[in-house]
Amino acid sequence: MPRVKRGFKARRRRNKVLKLAKGFRGARGKLFRSATEAVNRALAYAFRDRKVKKRDFRALWIARINAAARDNGLTYSRLIHGLKKAEIGLDRKILAQLAATEPSAFTVIVDKAKAQLQ
Repeated sequence: MPRVKRGFKARRRRNKVLKLAKGFRGARGKLFRSATEAVNRALAYAFRDRKVKKRDFRALWIARINAAARDNGLTYSRLIHGLKKAEIGLDRKILAQLAATEPSAFTVIVDKAKAQLQ
């Protein structure tokens, strides 16, 4: 019985993996078996880190808002509570941008939150 060589389909499959491994160093970018391992791992990390990126940015925004809120005499949690009571629907991304680029506008928002806490 003759061996099965798979023809062009195998080459197409290998080339697809090697194309994804473009830019990898050494054997990981040249040899199919090494490239397969590297590509599978890279795709797994990419899938995981698309979720992790969202967490990381939220933590960064909260840290920035907390620092700016404390400059205005309020903690982060009390600020968020005051904003909820005042029905100010700004998300953390926008609040962090305001805190960094428009401190005066952020101060106005903090004052409205403070007014709700009294």
